[in-house]
Amino acid sequence: MAKKNIEDIDLYELLEIQITATESEIKKAYRRKALQCHPDKHPDNPKAAETFHELSRALEILTDSAARAAYDKVLKAKAAAKLRHQELDSKRRKLKEDLERREREGLSGSSNIGLTDEQKLATEIQRLQKEGSRLLQEEQQRMKEEIQRTMRNISEPVWDSSLNRIKISWKAEKNDPTNGGYDEANLRRFLKKYGNITALIMSPKKKGSALVEFSNKEASEMALELEKGLPDNPLTLKWLNDRPILSTKKATNVSSLVTDRDYESMVLTKMRQAAERQRIIEEMMKEDQQGD
Repeated sequence: MAKKNIEDIDLYELLEIQITATESEIKKAYRRKALQCHPDKHPDNPKAAETFHELSRALEILTDSAARAAYDKVLKAKAAAKLRHQELDSKRRKLKEDLERREREGLSGSSNIGLTDEQKLATEIQRLQKEGSRLLQEEQQRMKEEIQRTMRNISEPVWDSSLNRIKISWKAEKNDPTNGGYDEANLRRFLKKYGNITALIMSPKKKGSALVEFSNKEASEMALELEKGLPDNPLTLKWLNDRPILSTKKATNVSSLVTDRDYESMVLTKMRQAAERQRIIEEMMKEDQQGD
């Protein structure tokens, strides 16, 4: 694919910023956009590499005052010319295009030392290429390190409480209204000293049975080892899956920007939590039926 001329790209539109953007806003926009299409994240997508290269050129030019001034001048001239061009009728437009073509052909064969706006921009870009952009190198190195950290974190084993539920059992007669002296409130009091409880569900069908999830492995292991409950009716705690299970982190969006959908996200999270609680209850009822 042929390389695009820089004057044919709206760098501000590419970065999704205003032409009045500050250097800080330019760098922030570059990081956000470049992280989305970094070649390390999309090794098999040539379009990602092309877009990343264009973003790098945008950062390089728009953070250099001389290059940006030259680019802005070309951009504004092209916008004004486009507006004028749209106002011409088809006949006048053709005459204008023919005249401009002849002018370009004449310039290419002349020794005129005066430079057009496009030529001045090209000169600034050549200067940047020769000098090398320290800012661009720093930003690209920073981005590479951030992606490497993200990829390392993805492969690290993590604790998933939904995979590591603990079954709690104790003695309780089928028709015992006290359920052997245990309810959700006092079970929670016994267990919360070990750490944050993600979920605690009493069996809706079988007396003397509950499930608990802790937010971390240490709390789960301490509860399994130490908790005995009431002296006259001790608790028995064991892994529901016989042993603890570690999962792998899922890739997350590297962007830390806060969207305007926080309320919607909170509602959806609560809905998922309610659905998960219902699923745990159904699992307990199924297990109770199998044990009967």
